[in-house]
Amino acid sequence: MTTTNNLIGSKTSNWSRKRKLPKRWYVHVLLWIACLLVGFPLLYAILLGTQNNTDIFAYKLTPGTHLLENLKIVLVDRNMGKFMLNSLAQATIITVGKTVISLLAGLAFVYFRFPGKWLIFGFVLITLMMPTDIMILALFRVVSGLGWGSTIYAITVPFLASATGSFLFRQHFSNIPAELSEAAQLDGANPLQFLFKILIPMSWNVIGALAVIEVIYVWNMYLWPLIIMREENKQVVQVGLTAFTSTDLGVGYGPMMLATVVATIPPIIIFILLQKSFMSGFQIKTEK
Repeated sequence: MTTTNNLIGSKTSNWSRKRKLPKRWYVHVLLWIACLLVGFPLLYAILLGTQNNTDIFAYKLTPGTHLLENLKIVLVDRNMGKFMLNSLAQATIITVGKTVISLLAGLAFVYFRFPGKWLIFGFVLITLMMPTDIMILALFRVVSGLGWGSTIYAITVPFLASATGSFLFRQHFSNIPAELSEAAQLDGANPLQFLFKILIPMSWNVIGALAVIEVIYVWNMYLWPLIIMREENKQVVQVGLTAFTSTDLGVGYGPMMLATVVATIPPIIIFILLQKSFMSGFQIKTEK
């Protein structure tokens, strides 16, 4: 009887496994189609980046022979290499500055008691709903009054404070057991020692998540650098991309597409390097 039941059970499991295979195949096909649809614009831009205008208007779907020529136009003739270095410096300064300030703000909101703490935290939350565009005029007057026009200070200092980062670290620190803080105080650790020796080692995932967000945000910044930076060689990558639409220099669609692809490489590298921290950082928030 037991043998018969085992045979029936094995047949049932084999039958159910066979029924599941088509479903898994169907899901994988749908996922591949979705990936191709999402990646098609980038793949098509890479294809056009290897062609000249003649090939593009002939609607050729095979790679061209003008990749190196277009790359020289992008990096040297149109100065995209310099623009990308400017954006990289801007992104590095803002990301590091925001992370440090956000860590200190989260530490203060969770582990310190001072008058008006909740009022200040509420004000920080309100600033999350205020886009930078509505402060452009006031920001321009302040920066111009300080004599920072066309300097690195103009495109970095106004963005060093982050309501998003302060909120992230405040929520993260709130979920850390209070016993750790009490134990650190008993051992004679001051707040900065507690921050560097305990909180930061427990916060690398959140730091990585914030770094990815800020790098992509800064890399895509366009309006403010366009307004405040008057010298062309100090411009950032998104403003530099608009030079490819200039009819004075002639519109080359191959270099334009290649410049778009090249401009996406640094954020992609940052995301790949910090992908695990980025996903883990937000997974922690959802789980808690």
